[in-house]
Amino acid sequence: MAEDCIFCKIFSGEIPSEKLLEAEDCFVIRDIAPKAPTHLLIIPKQHFTYLSGMTPEFQPLIGSMFDAAREMADSEAVVESGYRLVINQKDDAGQEVPHLHMHMLGGSKLGPMG
Repeated sequence: MAEDCIFCKIFSGEIPSEKLLEAEDCFVIRDIAPKAPTHLLIIPKQHFTYLSGMTPEFQPLIGSMFDAAREMADSEAVVESGYRLVINQKDDAGQEVPHLHMHMLGGSKLGPMG
C-alpha cells in the first residue's frame, strides 16, 4: 500500500466508497467523475503504478481484473449494448491516479478514441 494513494486508502477503508465487487486481487468502484452512464474503476488491491513494473507472475492479477470487468458488464447490463475497457498509462495518456486501474465505460454510444 502506498501511503498517499487514494485507491490504496479506498481499499483499506480509510476513505469510504461503495465497493460494487471485491475479488481476491481487485475491487470495483464507480468513478466519481463519470464520462459515461456506466463508468467503473477496476483496481488491483496491490499497489502498482504502471504495467511496465509488473512481471509475468502478475498475469493472474490482470486476468482477475478482466474477470471483474466481465462480471460488472453483466450486472450493469451493458453486455448487449457494448462497453469499453481502458487502461491509461502516464501523463500523456491521461492517467490521473498513480495506481494501475482499468476504466469500464458503457451505457450509451461512445465516441471514437483519440
